[in-house]
Amino acid sequence: MNLVRTKDYEALSRRAAAMVAAQILLKPDCVLGLATGSSPVGLYKQLVAQYQKGELDFSKVTSINLDEYKGLAPDHEQSYRRFMNDNLFCHVNIDPSRTFVPDGMETDSEKACRDYDQRIAAEGGIDLQLLGLGNNGHIGFNEPAEAFATGTHCVRLTQSTIDANKRFFASEEDVPRYAYTMGIRSIMQARRILLIVSGEAKAQALRDALFGPVTPKMPASILQLHADVTVVADEGALKLADKG
Repeated sequence: MNLVRTKDYEALSRRAAAMVAAQILLKPDCVLGLATGSSPVGLYKQLVAQYQKGELDFSKVTSINLDEYKGLAPDHEQSYRRFMNDNLFCHVNIDPSRTFVPDGMETDSEKACRDYDQRIAAEGGIDLQLLGLGNNGHIGFNEPAEAFATGTHCVRLTQSTIDANKRFFASEEDVPRYAYTMGIRSIMQARRILLIVSGEAKAQALRDALFGPVTPKMPASILQLHADVTVVADEGALKLADKG
């Protein structure tokens, strides 16, 4: 595992974006596993800026997103499809038909999950998987549990995740209680993984993920077993790391 320390979120975003850009430059038809939430916003801004300068070409890129809220339509202002459109897809020359997000409107959970696993397989797997880290150690929406979920699955969100996301909705009651998420197996099968973590609020989770036991009660700890993981974290997020 390669640990990259940055001064702040802006520096983190630049460093992480450089890694994603390098992946695109080295393999223009790469498959990117993408994430949502506040952590990658700065990274996406950096990628858009590089595209606008003519430094990046997304025309052959395929993207496969980690997750989507169950019950939210793609055009809902808080759907993850909408997030990706607003923060990246609509600002670069990626082919919309090559951008994949779980179908939040599919009411048959087994079908939605099966279809998404088949899509990942059909694209030949993921070259570079981008991850953020939840306060409780979740990656994607793989919440703390008694066992690692392998394939795409429908998960009931924990209260801590609902609390973390309620700021994006009119009220806590509006936050969806279920989501479709890529499973640990698909994440771990990515050829490379990039984990970005910012802020002191994530410091304990990052310490436990990097230095604690590998356990499904700390989902991100599974990354210790991957052969090619880079963690880019700022000083706040690494506040406790030196005590590992």
